[in-house]
Amino acid sequence: MAVVSTSLASQLSGPKSATSHCPQFSGLRRSCSKLDHSLSLSSTQSLIQNVDSHLRLSSSRRGCRGVVTMAGTGKFFVGGNWKCNGTKDSISKLISDLNSAKLEADVDVVVAPPFVYIDQVKNSLSDRIEIAAQNSWIGKGGAFTGEISVEQLKDIGCKWVVLGHSERRHVIGEDDEFIGKKAGYALSQNLGVIACIGELLKEREEGKTFDVCFQQMKAFADAVPSWDNVVIAYEPVWAIGTGKVATPQQAQEVHIAVREWLKKNVSAEVASKTRIIYGGSVNGSNCAELAKQEDIDGFLVGGASLKGPEFATIVNSVTSKKVAA
Repeated sequence: MAVVSTSLASQLSGPKSATSHCPQFSGLRRSCSKLDHSLSLSSTQSLIQNVDSHLRLSSSRRGCRGVVTMAGTGKFFVGGNWKCNGTKDSISKLISDLNSAKLEADVDVVVAPPFVYIDQVKNSLSDRIEIAAQNSWIGKGGAFTGEISVEQLKDIGCKWVVLGHSERRHVIGEDDEFIGKKAGYALSQNLGVIACIGELLKEREEGKTFDVCFQQMKAFADAVPSWDNVVIAYEPVWAIGTGKVATPQQAQEVHIAVREWLKKNVSAEVASKTRIIYGGSVNGSNCAELAKQEDIDGFLVGGASLKGPEFATIVNSVTSKKVAA
């Protein structure tokens, strides 16, 4: 999917100033009023490279990519995380709905069932939709009661695994380093990783959104052997399962900041090609507006992924994306 960005310089010189967006981004920037509208491109880049909780990016400063093909596939990415939900009967109905749904062709679609139903889903779901696991162990299997190995996941047909989800971080207690090691091992065994990052409400209110996301990104970057099979999912924890959704501008602001972090700390190529998707109470009503944002390359969907027709609507929101040939 080719995406045409507006240059950073032209955005800064445009009619919408960084300061004018302050009310929409409460908690992300404490001192946006100090931004100088006459900043040069070089000084702006310097600011981006030194982002901290006292100076935050504005979503009006878009455009690090130019014309790119996302992740080498040219495709939007939509994942459905079923979490700890479903029975054999309800999942059979969901599979039937998904199999009969008309899905846009230029979207990678993945669902993550509970472990005990992966085989059922794999054997009855259309090949159009790939299977992900919701977790994996840090290394090769063995005497690790209750864990699932990457090798086992691949053996039953999984192509992806969701790692770093907020519920694993904040309910189960997994830390950044542990999650990074899981990701590194999964990728070393050619299992794709949906790498989740995101801040708590308290962290957003304290202006630490970028600090938290960058710290979580660093843990992934320190461990992964390659970014070729990684999709980053930005999921503000305060928006997961709460019905609260980041505004399209709020989501875009974090997505562009994460892309800039990749550019500085990994490479410009990885920053350009890595898909960054949004999660957090995404549904059939809000997906189109979110999809229009330049750096939102898809979605990781929770509750709405349990409803076949609504999940199809979210997949098909790719049509809202501004695309240039």
